[in-house]
Amino acid sequence: MIQGFGGIFWRTKDLEAIKKWYSEVLQLEIGDWNGTVIQPQSGNETILSFFTENDNYFPTEQQVMLNFQVDDLNETLKHLEQIGVPLTKQQEESEYGKFIWIEDPDGRLIELWEK
Repeated sequence: MIQGFGGIFWRTKDLEAIKKWYSEVLQLEIGDWNGTVIQPQSGNETILSFFTENDNYFPTEQQVMLNFQVDDLNETLKHLEQIGVPLTKQQEESEYGKFIWIEDPDGRLIELWEK
């Protein structure tokens, strides 16, 4: 029945700052309508995973965590270093891939994943 995610929507206190941050840091082209369309490339996956209220994988006060799949985590790290975006947690590697975490201006933890 489900073919994919239709979108992710949330509120922010400073729309212009959030648009600028996501545009510069994650290189998403944010349109005049305050959003972007991400078209998956072959091999990309979208994961839907549930966590208990007290799971500490991401902050318990944060109801949702965004995970963006990246092509090359090393290139992503170089980009983040060049523009001064610190990692929230150090890189981890598992059977699922490589992961790093950053925070957006609203304090949302964001996971970047190389499969």
